Amino acid sequence: MITRRMFLDSWRRWPVTVRDLPLALVIALASVIPALRGLGTQLGDLPARPYDALTVATIALECLPLALRRSRPALCLALVSLGFAIDQVRVYHTVAGSALAIALLSAGAHLDRGRRTAVLVGSLAYVGLAVTLDRQGSTEGAVGFVTFYLLLALAWGTGSWLRQNRAAEAERRRHVAEAARAAERSRIAGELHDVVTHHVTAMVVQAEAARYLTAAPERLDTTLTAITDTGRRAIGDLRVLLDVLNPDHGTEPRTPSVGELHTLVEQTRQAGQPVEFTQDGSPAEVTGGAEVAAYRVVQEALTNALKYAHGRPTAVHVHHGDREITVEISTEGPGTGAAGPGGSGRGLAGLRERVTVLGGEFDAGRRAGDGFVVRARIPTGSAS
Repeated sequence: MITRRMFLDSWRRWPVTVRDLPLALVIALASVIPALRGLGTQLGDLPARPYDALTVATIALECLPLALRRSRPALCLALVSLGFAIDQVRVYHTVAGSALAIALLSAGAHLDRGRRTAVLVGSLAYVGLAVTLDRQGSTEGAVGFVTFYLLLALAWGTGSWLRQNRAAEAERRRHVAEAARAAERSRIAGELHDVVTHHVTAMVVQAEAARYLTAAPERLDTTLTAITDTGRRAIGDLRVLLDVLNPDHGTEPRTPSVGELHTLVEQTRQAGQPVEFTQDGSPAEVTGGAEVAAYRVVQEALTNALKYAHGRPTAVHVHHGDREITVEISTEGPGTGAAGPGGSGRGLAGLRERVTVLGGEFDAGRRAGDGFVVRARIPTGSAS
């Protein structure tokens, strides 16, 4: 069974000329109905004459070009105007004369080039038509001709207004699309920073430690295995993240959650960082982007601990409340120095922005005494 929506979808796939043809045919058929004879536009106020063989050609010239009103608006307006002029000079006064207003509106809305030329040529042609009708004995007078010209100008102006609105809407959509692309690029850049920085830092620290384990083959083998595992996880995370850029990707990318913190903590421990991890409370059923944000906060804090306080005790505490997730990561210091590569400083700034967007609070700085602490309160149920 063909539904209304299926019919409309099928109709939109037809060429625009085919879709505009029915209106032209309706006006043409209305023009030959006996009951509607003489009820068309009567510019010049001249007595109507009976239809003759030329009437059919005039009606066709006025109506059929409407099929081109969107695809070829200039040609449509020219042909319809010619047919209208013949209609008025021959004094047929057919209903087809109404096609001129439609052609003007369509040209005002869809004509891209030569708009001023079209207005100038059309105005001069109208003056010529008015003079011709006046010589035929028209009693319309200057006021009548000017009034009709203003009505035609109103049709053109309405089309121009529609054109401006369409252009404004297209510009608005373009700005929205650009803003969405910029936000997506920023999000992907943040994710890449979090993934790459953490894994690479862990690998660098593990590789540095391996230098001093040549005399202990078993520990060296364990360290090298940890480096290999870290590299594989990095490649896997990058593949998942970069898959978002694939236009054929039809599913949502996998994002880390608080439940994966055990793996993150264990990886940091393998890099030589003593980490104490505690987690309490029950995760909310709907967390929006809170889980991802909490994971990234812990990930960035542990990465910084590896860089700037390698080997110093680090404590990670995650609390699941009824309406929020609270995260606190504290590291004693100073440590043995920055074992990993230097940072760009964008990690903490990106976390602050991520948490703030979700309506939470973020704080990072030196604690009283010695060391560094990162705290975040992230409301659950927010849209990511």
